[in-house]
Amino acid sequence: MDYGLLVIGIALLLVSYLVAVKKQTWLLAGFNEKLIKNKSLLGTVTGVIFFLPLGLLVVVNSFIDYPNELTVLIIAMLILLTIVYVFINRRLLD
Repeated sequence: MDYGLLVIGIALLLVSYLVAVKKQTWLLAGFNEKLIKNKSLLGTVTGVIFFLPLGLLVVVNSFIDYPNELTVLIIAMLILLTIVYVFINRRLLD
């Protein structure tokens, strides 16, 4: 069991809750607030589609040890990030 990954996974789940449910979009860095049409939808999309699955994957990977674990986490993170990026650019930007 990797306690470092467990703490990171729990932190990601907490951020997912804060962004998706509590709409704390100030936690999201790197976007221009003036260009976003719907900040509530931005919080829901990033919290549910990116942070929640990534947090769950990291928590599960903290209990299971297998070869190339880091590679799987990085690929999953990049795929989720690409999905969220494309959705935000197509639906939420002016």
